[in-house]
Amino acid sequence: MSQTRILALVGSLRSASINRQLAEAAAQTAPEGVEIDIYAGLGDIPFYNEDIDVPGEIPAAAQALRDAVAAADGLLLFAPEYNGTIPAALKNVIDWASRPFGAGSIKDKAAAVVSASISQNAAKWSHADTVKALGVAGAKVVESAHLHFGTIGQRFAEAHPREDAEALTALAATVHELVEATRAAVNA
Repeated sequence: MSQTRILALVGSLRSASINRQLAEAAAQTAPEGVEIDIYAGLGDIPFYNEDIDVPGEIPAAAQALRDAVAAADGLLLFAPEYNGTIPAALKNVIDWASRPFGAGSIKDKAAAVVSASISQNAAKWSHADTVKALGVAGAKVVESAHLHFGTIGQRFAEAHPREDAEALTALAATVHELVEATRAAVNA
């Protein structure tokens, strides 16, 4: 079987964010034959605007994102919670990847969401909003692959998530579920 490519999209733009660390840990759990790439440059993508989403005027950063989503077999989104909802950077990714509507690069992609926040709520509001936006955009949301981490400020204060056996086990299960759904969709 060929290599399965998963694109990780991290909603926090902060380089040392725990959500980014969770994405790094998830990449570490990828089984043989699976590659997880963490997308860089979400902060460079302008907010979606139909006025610039026309041939010859699409910003290079937005086109690069669309190309990366199109090349991926599945998507793994890491959603922190900003003011009780999805971060603008992550919503912007979904907006650009969903266009043209009904034929965007996100259409029919298997996608899973990992949410994490400092609250005990574990970013479940952001998670729900991300799942909703993905579904409306045309992604195939893999609900069995979802994962929530709460109180991450305390849990991961002293160590990277890759050093937390329980977190690695949970992330590996999420990656496994997403990969299985991705392979089923590709072979359908």
